[in-house]
Amino acid sequence: MRRFASAVVSRLVIIVPYLWLFVFFLVPFGIVVKISLSAPAMSMPPYTPAFDLANGIGGLIDAVRQLSFDNYVWLTEDALYINAYVSSLTIAFISTLFTLLIGFPLAYGMARAPDSVRPTLLMLVILPFWTSFLIRVYAWIGILKPEGLLNQMLIWLGVIDTPLIILNTNTAVYIGIVYSYLPFMVLPIYSALEKMDYTLIEAAQDLGCPPITAFWKITFPLAIPGIIAGCLLVFIPAVGEFVIPDLLGGSKTLMIGKTLWSEFFNNRDWPVSSAVAVLLLLILVVPIMFFQQAQAKAQESGR
Repeated sequence: MRRFASAVVSRLVIIVPYLWLFVFFLVPFGIVVKISLSAPAMSMPPYTPAFDLANGIGGLIDAVRQLSFDNYVWLTEDALYINAYVSSLTIAFISTLFTLLIGFPLAYGMARAPDSVRPTLLMLVILPFWTSFLIRVYAWIGILKPEGLLNQMLIWLGVIDTPLIILNTNTAVYIGIVYSYLPFMVLPIYSALEKMDYTLIEAAQDLGCPPITAFWKITFPLAIPGIIAGCLLVFIPAVGEFVIPDLLGGSKTLMIGKTLWSEFFNNRDWPVSSAVAVLLLLILVVPIMFFQQAQAKAQESGR
């Protein structure tokens, strides 16, 4: 009886996460895919066909036959969406690179700090999450605007004579993304570096290895899992970011999140906006799947 109970519990532990993903990811994603294959209509919901179970199996079959890929064809023909995808990937990549360049030294310093200081440093990294994300982005408007705090300080120091135009540019978007997602880069790298055996560094230095060489041959390879996790945690949400480019970016800042919002709420074109969302998810998920497969094969070959 105990074996049966333990077997049931072990299976439930596996089934519950898959059930959660099915209900809260696959089912909504299937609805979005269905809407992306529909046609816009002046109705509620604003697309056709809408499946109606009251019409029976025949009605469902007729509705399925009306689905088409015209919205996806439209996305490939309109340069606006292509440029939005390319711009989003570019901004997300550059922001992730800057976040890594800033976050790695912070994580390394936290990992090498005394044990009594680490909890305080960790709390300081997490502290921004205690404030609303929207309020933090709004605060950057007051800092970056021409009469804002940054320009006043630079003028007071004599660095500049006239205010810098930072707000409503891509530079402001980079600043907002790096600031907002920096903890997502620091925490995974810190977790990887904290577990590292620093006696390896001491042994390398005793053998005459320069500090820089020891860093690249010992510290950096051991931190790669944390770096990969941090880059994914920053890059994936940055691609679909809407709030930061909408508040800090200008009219020329083109990102797929703003395009998706415009199609969904301004144009009320649910099918096209759903197609944009589906393609965005595929662009992000497919490379990650190939990367995981390559990583699994590398681990198997290493064994």
